[in-house]
Amino acid sequence: MTADRIIRSSIAFALESQAFFTKAVMSFFGVKPYFKEQIREMLACDDVPIYFSRHHYSHAASAFFPSPFNEAAVLCVDGVGEWSTTSLAFGSGSKLDILKVRYPHSLGLLYSAFTFYCGFKVNSGEYKLMGLAPYGKPVYADKIKQHLIDIESDGSFRLNLDYFDFHRGLVLTNELFHEIIGGPPRTPETRITRREMDLAALIQAVTEEVMIKLCYGLKKLMGANKLCLAGGVALNCVANGKVGARRHFR
Repeated sequence: MTADRIIRSSIAFALESQAFFTKAVMSFFGVKPYFKEQIREMLACDDVPIYFSRHHYSHAASAFFPSPFNEAAVLCVDGVGEWSTTSLAFGSGSKLDILKVRYPHSLGLLYSAFTFYCGFKVNSGEYKLMGLAPYGKPVYADKIKQHLIDIESDGSFRLNLDYFDFHRGLVLTNELFHEIIGGPPRTPETRITRREMDLAALIQAVTEEVMIKLCYGLKKLMGANKLCLAGGVALNCVANGKVGARRHFR
């Protein structure tokens, strides 16, 4: 499924995505087809059965099955796994039923785009952005909602892909993104300015708004009283605290 996304995305943006395709193919096909052999070698056992689970099913299972709940709504939000970026699930007993939002509309990738723009390392520096947010003010909020993301009342959202490059290039943002924000990305390890503080506050506020609306929509859709959260965005403890404060679940 991940290979399918890489190939289809590259075809969709063929004239712009050669570098993206080359890097993605080398990363994916250079290692992942040989996982079974590597696992058997590490276990020193040739006949051990090995099963592969889809990314968001694994996320949902990791949150729901160890929980003390017999029934619960499950929200998985991250960058992307195969094609899935956001999953709404209902767990009951030993079963999980999942509805998905497909790539490239991703809250995780939006947060990572701001992580990159503010000069932090993607997939590891997002916590720095979250920690920086209280020092700023979300002064760009109206501009961002006008140009970058459309958020519905139930938490569903769409990104304006004109401002991003993660689906066709080697970086997350492009010149249109830089223009709307007001300049080039911060160079890593340079001084953090008021701009980065305000941008951190902005993307944190947007993330909290989407998460709160997603959970409220999930409550209305599934009627569950318990909630499990999973995925990279669910590591945003500040957003989780805002969700809990609304008391949609108990």
